[in-house]
Amino acid sequence: MIICTISVFNLMADDSKKNTIPISSIFSDDLQDQVREIGENAVWSLSSCKPGFGVSELRDNKLTTYFQSDGPQPHLINIQFPWKQAVRFVSIYTDYKSDESYTPNKISIRVGNDKHDLKQKELLELDEPCGWINVELDNNGNTLKTFMIQIAVLGNHQNGRDTHLRQIKIFAPKVNSTSYKIPSIEQLNDPVLTELSCIR
Repeated sequence: MIICTISVFNLMADDSKKNTIPISSIFSDDLQDQVREIGENAVWSLSSCKPGFGVSELRDNKLTTYFQSDGPQPHLINIQFPWKQAVRFVSIYTDYKSDESYTPNKISIRVGNDKHDLKQKELLELDEPCGWINVELDNNGNTLKTFMIQIAVLGNHQNGRDTHLRQIKIFAPKVNSTSYKIPSIEQLNDPVLTELSCIR
């Protein structure tokens, strides 16, 4: 069923690393230091795409390029992590002024362990969006942890069939490394550890 599949591990070998989108253009000042982009750690796949308008364009850090679907709705973007990942924001860039009927007006964001147990976390209804849409995911006030995120485009403006999405970014909370302390040798006084502390 998946027509276009590409691994981000292969994608990162191209020039996309040279172009970066400043985090200041996505988030306000108070959030910039609290998140980090983790999309490069995932494997991305699409339910369909027009040749030359796939994952590479969705992740190339250019707002002038775009992913274009090439099949029936819903149009699915699957983002799978090799481990359970803490996720705070899904950020999507759309441009109604340029894309018109290709611009989504209804998007479902689903999470789960794999594509068989996905549950809808957010349903967005958009009115001629232009710019970044930041969707905060939480789990009853706690950070959401998931193996997979699916972004499903359920409908477009003016009843358009195919869709354009220009960029998608996945953000995790930043880990404060200063809050972790390595225990000192004196604290490791367990009898079993003491027995193994020297070579005999």
